Amino acid sequence: MPENLKSKIQNPKSKIVGLLLALLIVAVYFFGLTIPLLGPDESRYAQVAREMFLRGDWITPTLGGANWFEKPALLYWLQIASYNLFGVNEFAARFGSALFGLGTIFSLWILGLFSSADNTEPAEKTHFPFSIFHYPFANRLALIAASSSGLIAFSRGASFDIILTFPLTASLVCYFLFEIFLQKHYFSAVPNTIVNATSAAAKIVAVTPPIVWAHLFLLGFYFFIGLALLAKGLIGIVFPFAIVFFYHLIKFELLPSKVFLVSLFWGTIVSLLIASVWYLPMYQAHGWTFIDEFFIQHHFARYTSNKYQHPQPFYFFLWVLPLMTLPWLPFFLAAIWNFIKVQGSRFKVQGSETFILHHPSSLTLFALAWLLVPLVFFSFSGSKLPGYILPALPAALVLTAIYLNRFVQQSLSRRRLAQAVALATFAVVVIVLQFFVPPLGASETTKYLIENADANGYAGAKIINLHTISHNAEFYGTNRLVRNPDGKLKRFPGVTEVLEEIKRGGDKEVLVLIPLEYLHQLPESPLVEAKILGDNGELAIVAVKPR
Repeated sequence: MPENLKSKIQNPKSKIVGLLLALLIVAVYFFGLTIPLLGPDESRYAQVAREMFLRGDWITPTLGGANWFEKPALLYWLQIASYNLFGVNEFAARFGSALFGLGTIFSLWILGLFSSADNTEPAEKTHFPFSIFHYPFANRLALIAASSSGLIAFSRGASFDIILTFPLTASLVCYFLFEIFLQKHYFSAVPNTIVNATSAAAKIVAVTPPIVWAHLFLLGFYFFIGLALLAKGLIGIVFPFAIVFFYHLIKFELLPSKVFLVSLFWGTIVSLLIASVWYLPMYQAHGWTFIDEFFIQHHFARYTSNKYQHPQPFYFFLWVLPLMTLPWLPFFLAAIWNFIKVQGSRFKVQGSETFILHHPSSLTLFALAWLLVPLVFFSFSGSKLPGYILPALPAALVLTAIYLNRFVQQSLSRRRLAQAVALATFAVVVIVLQFFVPPLGASETTKYLIENADANGYAGAKIINLHTISHNAEFYGTNRLVRNPDGKLKRFPGVTEVLEEIKRGGDKEVLVLIPLEYLHQLPESPLVEAKILGDNGELAIVAVKPR
């Protein structure tokens, strides 16, 4: 067997090491999911899912009993399913996010398995089953992705960013593999014999015509677009198509293949049918109210304005995205610089003729298109949060892996160094989650405040927000928070208003969440008696009753 083919086949020892690394990655991604929900978003989304779960309603999201039409239902569905399995708790609220983080890693592994990290196009290779199995590159790409700070962080958050990133990643991986197998169909429609296959998977690949695989991956492209629509709305269909067409544009191709263009008719129907399992009953139940709030307010108004108060400078994502590649940031920056440098010397002119000296691989160009479309799109957004750019992270990791793959091939010590960096990252993550995040994150959660108050005899007491609105209390103070008629949490401006609420509700005593800078107002007030029960460094919880 030729030496270059042997390098693409996993030996038994490599398979064992790969399996152990995969188990380690799974363990790391499920570790620490039980820490308290932090910040406002995790608690709100977990509470929305809890209300749907308790009602047995898989369609209408509510928060505090009021309609909550900000996001689609995919995250809530994952949380509801987890609540059924594990009960209503932090682990269950984050379980789906961890699964989708692992799904993103697996999608990139599949991409690496069938893609070449060098500049040789797939159609130029021979020996069909071997030419598409690139185990070393696939394993390195998966390891880089799994140990990237951005993916680790967002895969343990009960939020929508990773829920969108996985189906977008899967859809784009499916498209690129569709391209690979379509090229192989044009190159040679006759598959290799089963004799050349080395595993059950390779045997299946070997006896299946490339055009069949091409159409299966094309179907996957549209299927995952449908999931992306359920994950975060219109961006789930805008990004895949924009990236695909931009990819062919930078390849100096006017349009994608005829097969793909024809598929737009049936494929878009597939995507919409999948998405319709939620959008259709939502529209039937809520009509124009749903259209206005979900699409107009939370899509177009959010993008074109700072209505939801998340302003950042234009260049915000130009530094946020690179930081998400840590600890691989030097290799990512080197990959970008190397591409710019190579393209600067790409052409050589001799006389009246121009020669192309360096042609980037299709995988490199695809990753660049994948990176640039979300980066440019969100840079022009009037509202910016770090998680918005997460769908571009897999592309950055692909570029990083391509560069790192060449780097580590120079010596065994470099390969071991790369593995050590990944393993050290996993160790640091476990240590930080175990020993540092709980105390450092205490100021970001109301869990311990409310638990302490309940332990002191105030279980079930009404909870009032004074001079603040603590959305984190949505999950931990469920059914006890004072709200406005529209269902939103009510912010009380002063002690007088707190006293009026106590009298109006006929309560003997209430709990008040108040920022520490205003804490003196309650014990100094002649209107109420106040007992400070604890604080988390930012908020205090106080038992209050009329004098």
